[in-house]
Amino acid sequence: MLKKPEPQCRMPKHLVVSTSGNPDSNSRRMGRIAFAALEKAEVDCEWLDIDQLELPLCDADTCYTQPAAQRLGATIEKADGIIVATPVYNYDVSAATKNMLELTGSAWEDKIVAFVCAAGGMGSYMSVMAFANSLMLDFRCLIIPRFVYATGDSFDGDKVTNTKVAKRIEQVVAELVRVTKGVRSQ
Repeated sequence: MLKKPEPQCRMPKHLVVSTSGNPDSNSRRMGRIAFAALEKAEVDCEWLDIDQLELPLCDADTCYTQPAAQRLGATIEKADGIIVATPVYNYDVSAATKNMLELTGSAWEDKIVAFVCAAGGMGSYMSVMAFANSLMLDFRCLIIPRFVYATGDSFDGDKVTNTKVAKRIEQVVAELVRVTKGVRSQ
């Protein structure tokens, strides 16, 4: 009697998206740390910096046909678990972060999403919630309830000097990997 082959489980793909336009971005630094942790965990992962894409502003018309917007949407579509590394401006995620979502819409459906955020002060701690709610309600994303929020005093140049912030980034990555594997590796 022939044995049926064991089903092949596809390994989940992880993506870190940096959404800052600032060349000296702390959120990008946090995203790089998260990406390094994904690589260390030996999972399939990709880095994407939207500042390098020359994305159009969402005009609800021709923007969706622009090559950069289509590349961004395809990259998000392929990912299972996504870490959004975003700066916080005026008590909210950056306009570039929101534009990314507007350009890519349904590519976000059923993703597992985590956040690392950098801001100027502690007053914007809950800033990611409106964006997370949109992902949950509009695209049925599963949001990792642990996220990292850091202010400028957690950094010295290119280094994260706050060991609690560095450890929390690693914890967010571990939780994203654990949940994504649990949900997608079936």
